[in-house]
Amino acid sequence: MPATEGPTRLIEKLRRRAVPNHWTQFFGAISLACLAVLTVTGVVLMIFYDPSPATVRYGGSYPLLRGVEMSKAFESTLRISFDVRGGLLVRQAHHWAALVLPASLILQLLSVFFTGAFRKPRRLSWLLLFGVFVLALAAGWSGYALPDDMLSGTGLRIVQGVTLGIPVVGTGLTSVLFGGEFPGRIIPHLYLIHLIAPTVLLLLVAVRLRVSFRQEPAQFPGPGPTGDNVVGIPVWPNGAVRAAGLFFITAGVLTLMAGTMTISPVWSYGPSSPAAAGAGSQPDWYTAFLDGALRLVPPGWEFDWLGQTWTLAVLVPLAVIGLFLGLVAAYPFLESWVTGDRREHHLLDRPRNTPTRTGIGVAGMTLYATLWAAASADLIATQFHVSFESVIWLLRGVVVLGPPLAYIVTGQVCLTLQAHDRERLRHGAESGVILRSPSGGYREVHRPLTAGRRPRLPRGEH
Repeated sequence: MPATEGPTRLIEKLRRRAVPNHWTQFFGAISLACLAVLTVTGVVLMIFYDPSPATVRYGGSYPLLRGVEMSKAFESTLRISFDVRGGLLVRQAHHWAALVLPASLILQLLSVFFTGAFRKPRRLSWLLLFGVFVLALAAGWSGYALPDDMLSGTGLRIVQGVTLGIPVVGTGLTSVLFGGEFPGRIIPHLYLIHLIAPTVLLLLVAVRLRVSFRQEPAQFPGPGPTGDNVVGIPVWPNGAVRAAGLFFITAGVLTLMAGTMTISPVWSYGPSSPAAAGAGSQPDWYTAFLDGALRLVPPGWEFDWLGQTWTLAVLVPLAVIGLFLGLVAAYPFLESWVTGDRREHHLLDRPRNTPTRTGIGVAGMTLYATLWAAASADLIATQFHVSFESVIWLLRGVVVLGPPLAYIVTGQVCLTLQAHDRERLRHGAESGVILRSPSGGYREVHRPLTAGRRPRLPRGEH
């Protein structure tokens, strides 16, 4: 009996706990499924992968590379792909899950931001979710280079150039990261990062789940939900079954993608070489905004000061990205400080009812999307048959003017939608029935809104 007392009490607590029945609740299940696939496949890959930079001569199953000198890291990647039964499936499932995880985390961050779910008492949950996202980027970036192929080698050369461009500490950081002249021991170092980052990520996920479980879930206001009353479905068994269903569907889709769609064909790129670089190389999509920021800054921006060369082509992108991520993390505290609102909020906002916050969010999305597009400026130029310079100049204009324009337009759209809601409350919903008056005029019949269909106006309006 004592052994079952804990699980029994937990199940009973889950039965009494309700969660809102809203589609945004499923992003967490998708993220957990990606993490599960990454963990299982990562453990399998760890058994066969060798992070050594030592040079060997390939003699495996892939005929086009036999006799070619390469690192043990690249050789073990080829062995996993061609000689380990199911190895290619595992490696591609790992890569696909690493691509989907940042997408689900971004959607989760956006849903929390636009509905105001980050406000007190859930500011810690926001910071934990943001930390999970940053660690997912770090884990993905470090894993991107581990195959030690030509594509990842080109990316590492860019990393070395950016690190060297940091004044005062750049040379030391490069020495620590690479362990000597390029490529040095960067693969073992990244392998260590690739082990530590996911471990810390899983710990943050566990802490966030525990913090979220101790709080009542936030929900949209309506006829039933209040700050003290959660209207939804019970966590056990309804919510758990639905989440588990989406969990296994996501894992199954990732496995299906791994078995049917090739990704990261390192055998086509060949082994990394310090004396060569691949043309047209692209980073994985979730780190493309970093590369895009570097492309938009003119390369000749630099000056000498205090005996150091200050390269603005490196410092400006780093400063912009650092400021952007810092503002995202600190936004709950900044909004509370600016508005003076330090109350606890258990009811969510409709994005249209908070035009300032929604405008800021869309402006941030515009900045991110522009930097993301800039990472593929060369492909845009070749696909649309325009000059690379014109694409860069266009994106420079968008990155400066796009966010404030997006903020203004979004604010006006929100105010227009609010006016439409007020109109519906005054006159009811359109019925589609047109009546003709005795004088010859026409009017549409409006039907009263039910309680569940009444739009929610901003706080303070009735």
